[in-house]
Amino acid sequence: MNSFVTASVTDGTGHLLLDRPAALNALDLSMVRAIHSALLDWRDDPAVGAVVVSSSSPKAFCAGGDIRAVREGVLSGDREAVRAFFTEEYRLNRLIAEYPKPYVAVVDGFAMGGGLGISVHGSARAVTERASFAMPETRIGFFPDIGASHFLPRLPGGTGMYLGLTGARISAGAAVECGLATHFVPSADLPVLERDLLGGGGRDVAGVLAAHARPAPASELTAHREQIDHCFGAASLEEVLGRLEADGGEWALEVLAELRRASPTALAVTFELLRRGARSTLAECLERELRLGEALTREPDFAEGVRAVLVDKDHSPAWAPAGPGTAARLLGG
Repeated sequence: MNSFVTASVTDGTGHLLLDRPAALNALDLSMVRAIHSALLDWRDDPAVGAVVVSSSSPKAFCAGGDIRAVREGVLSGDREAVRAFFTEEYRLNRLIAEYPKPYVAVVDGFAMGGGLGISVHGSARAVTERASFAMPETRIGFFPDIGASHFLPRLPGGTGMYLGLTGARISAGAAVECGLATHFVPSADLPVLERDLLGGGGRDVAGVLAAHARPAPASELTAHREQIDHCFGAASLEEVLGRLEADGGEWALEVLAELRRASPTALAVTFELLRRGARSTLAECLERELRLGEALTREPDFAEGVRAVLVDKDHSPAWAPAGPGTAARLLGG
C-alpha cells in the first residue's frame, strides 16, 4: 500500500488514513491508485460493511490533487501523464459515488479540490469546527473538477455557482447548511467518533453519526443568501458581474474584486460547465471534465496560474484575455 495512504480493516470497517501532512495530503497518482485499489477490494468483501476515510493531520483532510505535478507534466510535454492523473482521479470519484456500502469522510481541516472528490461523493461527511471547504481552481487557471460540475449546481440557489466561480472558502457551518457536509462533530469528540465508527462492524453507521452529531455553527452564507441567489443566478457570466457591480455593497464589491483576480478563461468555462452540469448525470459530468481538463491544461493560464499560486507564490499571474466563444471552443458545442 502507498506510504501516504494506510488501508486497514477494524471489526468490519475499512479505514483509509491519508498521511502526507507535509503536502496537506495533496493527492498524487499513487495515492489515487491506493485508495481505488482498497475500495475495490472492500467493495465485494462481505467482511467489510463500511468505509471511513480520515486524515492523520488536524490541519488538512486533503488540500486537493497534486496540481504542481500536473503542471510539470504539461511543461515537459508529457500529455500521457496529465491524462492518466485526471482519468484515474475521476474514476475514483465515480467509484465513491456509486459505492454500495456506507462511505464516511471525517473532515478535520482543509478540504479543497480533490479533497471534495474523496468526500462529497460519499454517503456522509462529518466535519469539525476546523474544517473548511473550497474549490479554488479558477485562481490557478483551471475549473472546479472531480465531479463538481455535478454537485455544485445542485446546491441551494446560487451557492454552487458562487463557490465555483469565486473559489470562496467556507466554514463547517456553511458546508452543513448548503449540503457539502452532513454532520457536525466537535474536534474534541473525534477520537470517540472514530472508535465507534471503526468498532461497529460496519453496522449502523448512520446511528453512530447521529449519536455524535451536534448543531452546526452559524453559516456565513446566511447573511448574503439573497445576494448570492440574485447575483449568481444570472443567465450569463457578464450578467453575474453586472449584478455584483450594480449591488455596490461591500460584500458584492469584494466578491467582484475576487472574480477579477481569477483567470478570465477559467471563469468563462466554469460558468458554462456548471450550467451544463445542472442537467447532466455524474458520469456525463466527469467525462466532460476529462475532455475539458485536457484542453484547458494546454492553455497558457493553467501553467501560469499554478506558477503564481503554488510554485513562485507571488500571486501575480499574467492572465491571457478570454475572447468571445472561449467556453464553446474549449468545451465544444
